[in-house]
Amino acid sequence: MPPANNLLLNREKMKDKRKEILRDLLGEFGSDEEKEEEIVEEEEYPLPRKEREPPVPEEEEKFTLDQIMKKPPKREKKVRKASTGLKAEIVEEGLIPKYNVSVPHFSDKEEMIFNEVREKLVEVAVSQGEEFNIDEESFIGDVKQFLRTRGVRDVERLATQISQVMLGYGKLDPMIKDDDLEEIMVIGTGSNVFVYHRKIGMMVTNVVFESDDDIRSIIDVIARQVNRRIDQQTPILDARLKDGSRVNATLPPVSADGPTLTIRKFRKDPLTVVDLINFKTMSSHLAGFLWVCTDGMGVKPCNAIIAGGTGSGKTTTLNTIAAFVPPRERIITIEDTLELQLPHSHVLRMETRPPNIEGKGELTMDTLVKNSLRQRPDRVIVGEVRGMEAITLFTALNTGHSGMGTLHSNTARETITRLVNPPMNVPNIMIPALDFIIMQNRMYRAEGGSIRRITEVAEVVGMEEGNVQLNRVFEWNNVTDKVEYVGIASQTLREMAEMRGVGISELEEEIEKRRLVLEYLADNNIRSIEEVGRCINSYYKDPDGMLDRIL
Repeated sequence: MPPANNLLLNREKMKDKRKEILRDLLGEFGSDEEKEEEIVEEEEYPLPRKEREPPVPEEEEKFTLDQIMKKPPKREKKVRKASTGLKAEIVEEGLIPKYNVSVPHFSDKEEMIFNEVREKLVEVAVSQGEEFNIDEESFIGDVKQFLRTRGVRDVERLATQISQVMLGYGKLDPMIKDDDLEEIMVIGTGSNVFVYHRKIGMMVTNVVFESDDDIRSIIDVIARQVNRRIDQQTPILDARLKDGSRVNATLPPVSADGPTLTIRKFRKDPLTVVDLINFKTMSSHLAGFLWVCTDGMGVKPCNAIIAGGTGSGKTTTLNTIAAFVPPRERIITIEDTLELQLPHSHVLRMETRPPNIEGKGELTMDTLVKNSLRQRPDRVIVGEVRGMEAITLFTALNTGHSGMGTLHSNTARETITRLVNPPMNVPNIMIPALDFIIMQNRMYRAEGGSIRRITEVAEVVGMEEGNVQLNRVFEWNNVTDKVEYVGIASQTLREMAEMRGVGISELEEEIEKRRLVLEYLADNNIRSIEEVGRCINSYYKDPDGMLDRIL
């Protein structure tokens, strides 16, 4: 057969093969598209010289899906609902993702309606006096009815915006209500507000404060809620919102670009040990171990310091571990701003207070720790140890009290160094009263966001030649992303076993039982602070019955 006929035959086979592939992919439309192809290929008239395309090698005539696929559509903006009546638009484009919210803006007619609502609310507040209390949902419902009588069209939007201006925090209100945000950062007048998203990381918003007074009004509202003041003489404010979120604010001249405001948000539904297991912050084995040590099996509750950097989750971990304290014990918490949320009924919460404008009335952490020792505490929990209160706390630990706290440091050894040096100055001889140093760190991911991990659990095992000795019991494996048991026998468990008159194997079996309970909660997503608290209390009441129900 001549070479030309062979070439034609090969081309016909290739066309038939393409036709079959197209039919498989496109169904009945495949034949129509193939006809169009044939018309193009059977054209015998050559193109003009300028338009003639270079010959295509035979290998490049193979069928590819690119020939029938359309260009991918442009990535759409991701939109997530932030709060009722308000939407946050998340745009993951550019170097810094954008977080856009609906900013309250009133027309002239809406401004008149807003002033009328405000006057009515003031009248009610004045008439009721100290008994005045208002529910936001009820208020929005009443405002909607009022707006309908005025013939307003967009009732939902206007009612929500009036509520966030009058009862909320103005432009920041939708961000404060968004539980996906960790931090809200106002850096001054004329600059965009930044937020830190729990999954995406740092984001820039469309909210800009045009004047210092706009920021000051929000700061003053927050200060009044906690009976504190901020002015030119005291230009720094440490406070909290009603939900426990931590607030720091500054005024010029401390901040040169205008008033600043930083809000570290707390979740409406606090994280529990089940969440930390699911997030891989700690393993179920470590959680069971800490449960047994915190309980102390009725003979030796452990004393622990949770250490780490800023934003590493120390307070959250302290909150989850403190939930293991038996319900029959009296707990006293001492904090600069009230953050701990324990599922116990017998909790006494105390908060420090800065001095007034005359420099009087200050209540320091050290003063409150000393006072707590006169209140018959079973556990003293200090929100953050950083000054003279460290000596008071360790004196209490050495005289039979049990305690926990957090501290800023990067390693277990550095924690000891910080404790024994100014400004804490805890004597070396007192350090062995501490049983564990739990190190927690925050690692940033390349794709955005961050993860928090307990990187090591070090046990204080005594003194040798004036130096504190540490044994690492658990450590984080960055390859497998797991918190693993090192295998070194815990001195705390040995002492506990001796005091109970049992073998250490019985305590290890108890750790395994509690591990099974926690894994059951994690597998069944039983995670709220109330549910976890009830399950822990049920185990304390009837361990065998609890295990029978879950196995």
